[in-house]
Amino acid sequence: MDELIDILTPDGKPTGKTALKSEAHKNGWFHATVHIWLFTADEKILLQKRAMTKKVFPGLWDISVAGHIAAGEDVLTSAKREVLEEIGLQLSEKDFIKIGTRIHQVKHPNGIQDNEHHHVFIAELKKPISTLIIQKEEVDDIKLFDLSTLKSTKNLENVLLSRFHDYYCSVYDKIIKHTQK
Repeated sequence: MDELIDILTPDGKPTGKTALKSEAHKNGWFHATVHIWLFTADEKILLQKRAMTKKVFPGLWDISVAGHIAAGEDVLTSAKREVLEEIGLQLSEKDFIKIGTRIHQVKHPNGIQDNEHHHVFIAELKKPISTLIIQKEEVDDIKLFDLSTLKSTKNLENVLLSRFHDYYCSVYDKIIKHTQK
């Protein structure tokens, strides 16, 4: 879906301009996204299999939920909306634990230039995944993996991307730190 998003400076400040997501990706303009990593009390991580129709990383087992922040939308509002849209899970603002913001810059072979500020959250998944409803346009499947998958250097077929290993390790560390409180 081509949605209207806010354009940011490279250091994440609002420019006051908006554009369609497709324009931002074509021109390499910085914009904001949310990443929500859902973990369970028994040290599992929910990953989603990206729909084969996705323009980047189709069919990849990836972040529990991720999406673009709409123009004028608050970061937490976006996180709640994306979780509800993609997997049918209603979370409240207090369920989200922000663990950081990261700059992501990737040029894809299809011409898409992802210059993004990822607002990264963790949240505990307290419902069985059998009760979740996936958004077929975005997600092909969801599955619980051992949390250690985030730190694994073994190349599991189509599970996460080795070039972002440091990012996944930092998410793992934040989840472990949170669960040991």
